[in-house]
Amino acid sequence: MATPAARSLRVAVLGAGSWGTALAAAASRRHAAVLWARDPAQAAAMAATRENARYLPGIALPQALEFSGDLDAALLHLRHADADRLIVLGVPVAGLTALCGELSRRLPALGLEDTPIVWTCKGFEADTARLPHEIMRQALPGATGGALSGPSFAREVARGLPVALTVASASAALRETTTRAFHGGALRVYASADLVGVEVGGALKNVIAVACGICDGLALGTNARAALITRGLAEMTRLGVALGAQAETFAGLTGLGDLVLTATGELSRNRKVGLEIGAGRKLADILASGITAEGVRCARAALERARAARVELPITEAVCAVLFEGVAPMTAVSALLARDARYESGNAPG
Repeated sequence: MATPAARSLRVAVLGAGSWGTALAAAASRRHAAVLWARDPAQAAAMAATRENARYLPGIALPQALEFSGDLDAALLHLRHADADRLIVLGVPVAGLTALCGELSRRLPALGLEDTPIVWTCKGFEADTARLPHEIMRQALPGATGGALSGPSFAREVARGLPVALTVASASAALRETTTRAFHGGALRVYASADLVGVEVGGALKNVIAVACGICDGLALGTNARAALITRGLAEMTRLGVALGAQAETFAGLTGLGDLVLTATGELSRNRKVGLEIGAGRKLADILASGITAEGVRCARAALERARAARVELPITEAVCAVLFEGVAPMTAVSALLARDARYESGNAPG
């Protein structure tokens, strides 16, 4: 008996920033993919030049990739009788609530309400301290969703350099569909059922990366940076477990892997903000220069969530003091160093 042919897959990536563009390019090499840009002029320019000059200048985009400045048209790309489908939300946490609201109205009207949705944003929502899956659950309560995360700079992915990501969801079908969409060539996708752990790791690593940048800006040495990364990982794990995550998740790609990349990589915007602060610049001036960093946006929300869960996050607290309370970077460092000695694991030996 002949084996039935595998169904094709159609992918709509919503959000034409650097990461959304890189993922849309990757998907288009194997599947029918469309990239939606909120600005129709940007979509038209990308279609004409095969380049996202705003976010990924100098990188050629595949000829197979389609572009749209019309959200309904981008979603209608998914409607095909013999194809599976996937929506990828490539917007930051700050834009997730609004986009989910639009989808809650449009998907049922287009007959696409059962389409699985995966998001790529990392962080706590600034005003509500919600994680992305909590935003999704409220805005699209019936949707099958998951997070695609991991140590990844968009420019390297767009250039086709090797990268490993994790898709996290309670739905095995969503994990399989997302893996089909992106796994292949230089891009590997691993699966996880620990959505909370993957999201907490993706959120807090940005805050710890700001701390590491401050450390390097102050020229405190590589020993100090290693200590911050290690103790930062402990903070991520403590908060994640308190919110229902599995501790082992933080030893993986979306915990330690993403933390090391963001805290040390030259392309890291969070590290860049920390470096500038360590060198004496004011946060308002740094942000006014055009640098955006999720660690700055979500640091206070992360601390708020930790306090509600009765979890200590001393590095995150120090970052918030420097960013928002006018505390001098060296004063914050001195406060961390002055903390009482303790067992590394948090538990005294019996």
